[in-house]
Amino acid sequence: MTADMNRATVLLRESFIGLTLLVTLLLFSGCANQVVSGALPLPSTGQLSTSVPIIAAASSASPTTTVRDQSQEEPFDPFAKSGEAGLEEYDPWEPLNTKVFELNRQLDRWILKPVAKGYDFIMPNPVQVGVSNFFYNTRFVPRFVNNVLQGKFRGAGIETGRFLVNTTVGIAGFIDWASDMNLKTPEEDLGQTLGFYGVKPGPYIIVPLYPPFTVRDFVGYVGDIFLNPIYWLALPVIEIGDIPSAIPHYNRTTTSLILFGAKVTDVVNDRSLNLEKYQGVEESTVDLYSAVRNAYLQKRAKAIQE
Repeated sequence: MTADMNRATVLLRESFIGLTLLVTLLLFSGCANQVVSGALPLPSTGQLSTSVPIIAAASSASPTTTVRDQSQEEPFDPFAKSGEAGLEEYDPWEPLNTKVFELNRQLDRWILKPVAKGYDFIMPNPVQVGVSNFFYNTRFVPRFVNNVLQGKFRGAGIETGRFLVNTTVGIAGFIDWASDMNLKTPEEDLGQTLGFYGVKPGPYIIVPLYPPFTVRDFVGYVGDIFLNPIYWLALPVIEIGDIPSAIPHYNRTTTSLILFGAKVTDVVNDRSLNLEKYQGVEESTVDLYSAVRNAYLQKRAKAIQE
């Protein structure tokens, strides 16, 4: 009993230290983004997982919110070599990417992972799944629009059905009743839409505090922000003329605090749900950078083909 209490005390202490560092880091990041955008930190679009790049070696989608038919997916081979299975690997910025990748790994090791462990210790798993479902539900509009842009009207209809069911009987999306009703369709984003119309992926790139991208997917990531009305009707990151919003455009402090809190919750919750998965990837992989790159590129290529 005493040993368990000591273990819990140590875990909570480590989590508190990690949380303090995480908040400081994200506040700094938010301030930097405010300088660039003149307003708010860059929000997450949900196109990719919000944690550090090791995620891609396991999965680029949240395991609790993915709507793909998993039985039809082939497993990704993170050790595939360039050229295998039609994989086009273009990484001209590898020297810089590897340095940023290692920075992200250390941030995950010393900040995000301890916080996620403490969060997992306190928060029941069903609640974590509900939080993940909620954030997935808020990203309905970009998925719907990208289905339409690709001519996938059935997918657009399924997305609409999912949103209506989960927002109402699913209590704002916390409960994924739609999946139980077999309302499932691949998740679409603007990067996939650009690929659908023949835009090449371009160089592979690692961005600090974000998951992997190609240049095309990074452009799509930013574009999906503009496609999400939450960021110009509810929490205004983007000002469009005289279009009103739930929170006035001039009230930057309130909007920043809400977005910051949502971002921290989304990131920590996602990391908590995947603690064992990411740990397994790290322990079983010698060249983690190459494994992440190959897994990411394979997954994105398959998503576009769908």
